[in-house]
Amino acid sequence: MTSGSFPEVRPRRLRSTPALRRLVAETRVHPAQLVLPLFVRDDIVEPAPLQSMPGVVQHTFDSLRGAIADAAEAGIGGVMLFGVPAESAKDALGSGATDPDGVLNAATRIAVEEAGDALVVQTDLCLDEFTDHGHCGVLAPDGSVDNDASLDRYRDMAIEQARAGSQLLGLSGMMDGQTAAVRAALDAEGFENVALLAYAAKYASAFYGPFREAVGSTLRGDRMSYQLDPANRREGVREAVLDVAEGADIVMVKPAMSYLDLVSDVAAAVPVPVWAYQVSGEYAMIEAAAANGWIDRDRAILETLTSIRRAGAEAVLTYWAVEVARTLKGL
Repeated sequence: MTSGSFPEVRPRRLRSTPALRRLVAETRVHPAQLVLPLFVRDDIVEPAPLQSMPGVVQHTFDSLRGAIADAAEAGIGGVMLFGVPAESAKDALGSGATDPDGVLNAATRIAVEEAGDALVVQTDLCLDEFTDHGHCGVLAPDGSVDNDASLDRYRDMAIEQARAGSQLLGLSGMMDGQTAAVRAALDAEGFENVALLAYAAKYASAFYGPFREAVGSTLRGDRMSYQLDPANRREGVREAVLDVAEGADIVMVKPAMSYLDLVSDVAAAVPVPVWAYQVSGEYAMIEAAAANGWIDRDRAILETLTSIRRAGAEAVLTYWAVEVARTLKGL
């Protein structure tokens, strides 16, 4: 080493032991940053396992109580509820979504009662589970999705979900103006403290397949006319900025793993928290590869969640939320 020069740099020194690696880690996953999606079905008498998502079930009202208790005990941040109505309850307007005694609103009351202050009960605000055509909105006579008619349904859904006790509404329908419409409706009814999670950058992805089994989707066609084109990056940021301007408290990027660039871009562009959804297809891929012995399941799960956090997501919706939280806490 010559006078005035720096010593030889050896970055590997900080990787030499597990304790050192843990001490200098730049990104961490904490249980409170995880949200568990839960499916509740009202025409079953025991939990129904999902073939495409090993380890995930459609819950009964009774088993939902146990799932909420487990989530609270694990210390995760919240649960996102999805209602799965009986086929006979579906219609063109998704009327079950605004029925105070419909599956999602009934499940919300149960979850709120069980959770108390231990975690945040959140609800999916979208019509697709409740419509007989499977789209996220009301259809016009020509078969297209009617944006403004859909907003009217979203307003009514928001009020019923707030009355049921939901603390945070997940606006996942991707209708133009949905955040402003729902915010105004809630405020007019005295629900100013109910927060809005706008699924701002929600892409028309191939990774939603297993989810459609989970919610009993009756979709005919596709949703490419209102969800984002996977080729478009700037558009996702623009959607997030618009949602913040309309009153979103949090914005979402969905899916997560194939859209880490969007997570990073959106996090840099907006002043509110950014979340990401590790969707059903991402979950199913890892579970399938691990079942075949092709990857280390536990390492892959934590690596993917760390990458989503590293990209800028402050919380992650993941079907592994409780399992990972227990692992992190050493339970």
